[in-house]
Amino acid sequence: METKIGITTENRATVVMILCRLLADEYVLSVKTRNAHWNVEGNDFYNKHLFFEQQYARLDEIVDSVAERIRTLGHYAPGTLKSFLDLTHLSETKSHENSSIGFINELLSDHESITIYLRENIDRPASELKDYGSSDFLTSLLETHEKMAWMLRAHVK
Repeated sequence: METKIGITTENRATVVMILCRLLADEYVLSVKTRNAHWNVEGNDFYNKHLFFEQQYARLDEIVDSVAERIRTLGHYAPGTLKSFLDLTHLSETKSHENSSIGFINELLSDHESITIYLRENIDRPASELKDYGSSDFLTSLLETHEKMAWMLRAHVK
């Protein structure tokens, strides 16, 4: 059945491309955070193990909400590892040992990258494409990533 929500088919497709790239980034970041949770080592293991668990749990909620926003706009969300790797801006390459600081710096960089992507794409859905809901949705995700980045950044000061 056709989605009739007051946004043209073309505009919805454009917004969905922004959301699909975001979904891929969120999924890759969730996997990387889960990796940190599983593999962190050091004298701060227990605290960082719990911290990373809280972070990936929040990211899993975000992944679901982005996919549901795509479905709300009448499109299918990408859902394969290949599609996520093709769409993501992030690298899945690990560039450090399994220390908490190494994981934190890498995850912080990814949160900041997503924050920049969100900031670059917040206005277009509302101003050009008449999709105020997606613009508001992206704004709320921006605030979430800014806070998650702050929490990571606080560990390396």
